[in-house]
Amino acid sequence: MASPLLVSPVMSNVSSVRFVLLGFSDVPEVRLYLFFLVLVMYLVTILGNAVIISCVVYDQALHCPMFFFLGNLSLVDMCFVSSTIPTLLCTLLSDAGYLSFSSCIVQMFCFITFGNLENNILAVMAYDRYVAICSPLWYMSRMRSSMCVALVVVSWVAASAHALLHTLMVTSLQYSGIKRLNHFFCEIAQVLSVSGSDTTSNFSLILTEGAVSVGVPFLCIILSYTFILVDLFHLRSTERMQKTFSTCSSHLITVCLFYGTITAVYFRSSVSSIGLGGRAATIGYTLLTPMMNPIIYGLRNNAMKKAIRKVLQ
Repeated sequence: MASPLLVSPVMSNVSSVRFVLLGFSDVPEVRLYLFFLVLVMYLVTILGNAVIISCVVYDQALHCPMFFFLGNLSLVDMCFVSSTIPTLLCTLLSDAGYLSFSSCIVQMFCFITFGNLENNILAVMAYDRYVAICSPLWYMSRMRSSMCVALVVVSWVAASAHALLHTLMVTSLQYSGIKRLNHFFCEIAQVLSVSGSDTTSNFSLILTEGAVSVGVPFLCIILSYTFILVDLFHLRSTERMQKTFSTCSSHLITVCLFYGTITAVYFRSSVSSIGLGGRAATIGYTLLTPMMNPIIYGLRNNAMKKAIRKVLQ
């Protein structure tokens, strides 16, 4: 006869756990205005990124590595904002939002996955620009279709494995009853701070493995643009510099916006506590960057401008 299943005492109690998302309940006078502002930004983000994806799919002129990666970035942006912003809108319409333990874990996994994935895709796009500028004759052979797909797949696998590691560590902790989170979504540091278990290993993992998962792609971006600058310095061609700036400016603006908002969120205070300013900065991190990406690429790239006109017509 088969032996009975062993049920972990931690997992057997999660059905009674509820997380209360306080959101912006401490500033009721601005919640309605903030709701409409966030709703408009969210709709603009979804629509803008959907237009970018449509252009990349249907316009033959955009069937090249750079726009293939841009289409993936737009898809990631749509998923990234959709992992948190609907919850924020719900908390703005009520005093607080409520999530079960399983819903909280799913949201945490999606947020970490797509946030880390955007980081990886930006690094891949930087490498693509490096090859295009520093090795133009070898560009099509190095950035062939199979290589582009492999880079995106590796980015997805790495981001998913990173998120899975942290969420599994969270599920191994003890939770009971109703837990109040001073945020508008299940942010990992907030969830760890209300656990009844020792979370030292979790925070150590965030500061080590988490730092590596963010730092390695950022280092790849820095190295790619360093090699590009060295190459331009040796050529000393004004025309080449202008063309390079025109090609890379959109990506550089996106990188600065992405890492700038991350710095504003995670380096302004302790990881386990966040005030009103931190929550507002998190909206910039989770919503402003994805909303601006289609605007940045749509306004600064002539090929994308033409494709957008075709799609809108």
